[in-house]
Amino acid sequence: MKFTRLGPSGLSVSRLCLGCMSYGDTTKGWHGDWLLGEEESRPFFRAALEAGINFFDTANGYSGGTSEEITGKLLNEMANRDEIVVATKAFIPWRNAPNTGGLSRKALMQAIDDSLTRLGMEYVDLFQIHRWDDHTPIEETMEALHDIVKGGKARYIGASSMHAWQFAKAQETARANGWVPFISMQNQLNLLYREEEREMLPLCEDEGVGVIPWSPLARGRLARPLGEGTVRSETDGVGKSLYRDGDAADEAVITALARLAGERGVPMATLALAWHFTKPAVAAPIIGATKPHHIEAAVAALDTQLGEEEIAALEGPYRPKFPTGLGMAMPGMDQVSLRSK
Repeated sequence: MKFTRLGPSGLSVSRLCLGCMSYGDTTKGWHGDWLLGEEESRPFFRAALEAGINFFDTANGYSGGTSEEITGKLLNEMANRDEIVVATKAFIPWRNAPNTGGLSRKALMQAIDDSLTRLGMEYVDLFQIHRWDDHTPIEETMEALHDIVKGGKARYIGASSMHAWQFAKAQETARANGWVPFISMQNQLNLLYREEEREMLPLCEDEGVGVIPWSPLARGRLARPLGEGTVRSETDGVGKSLYRDGDAADEAVITALARLAGERGVPMATLALAWHFTKPAVAAPIIGATKPHHIEAAVAALDTQLGEEEIAALEGPYRPKFPTGLGMAMPGMDQVSLRSK
């Protein structure tokens, strides 16, 4: 395993992060039948740790909080707490009622306490805002996050998908007030969605912020040839909203990836993940694992080098997209999205 420092911090993280959204109770929250329960999840945590992965990402909104419960239980059993990096997120409402989501001081203070209870831990290493909250002043959010860190409940803070100007505003708000700034940005980045290369990646590279991309395989679309489906691809409503079936440019990218993977004799997922390491700002893509070969293919990406011609072949078919994945619905509020701005 290879390691790096996460952003402008001394925190050492593996170059792969295990995303724990796939682990939880299928009867709770808004995820589908492809989730794995505690016992089904156990081999994947073990395999990740044995591969040297020390970075694990979950969220309070994943499967009604049961993802945090499984993540905490298994990591507390299998790992030394001082060696691993546990990340969670807050913003998604945990109940359809006022003050049960968003980034107000009240909501964040409640969210971190609830997450720590579910995780069975005294602190998280990285506490992230899951999206931007148009309804809360950024000063309120950043001061609350600062107090959470200074209160010992989180070691560092991170952000997730938003506009670059919003991220810059948050960072400057922290600096101006002597508050803790974000050390990481968790955003959507993959061969089918490269809009973050316009502003967010250059901003993060310039400021030394570590990028930990979500959906690096485009919800599995970059892990299999065209025409092959899975239970998740058929039932994942979020994935269908992010990536359109029948998109000619996307299909051309997938075809190019499958061709190159065939020529090199490696899984498509390995090459798709290796592409991320050609972007200097990227610290650790967040991978999902629900089958035994998933972690093996991801680890292989760390030692896979792409040449300039290969990168050009994979990137060439891409066509600009309308930004997606920036907004989520809040109770009693209109969905926050780029299209509404």
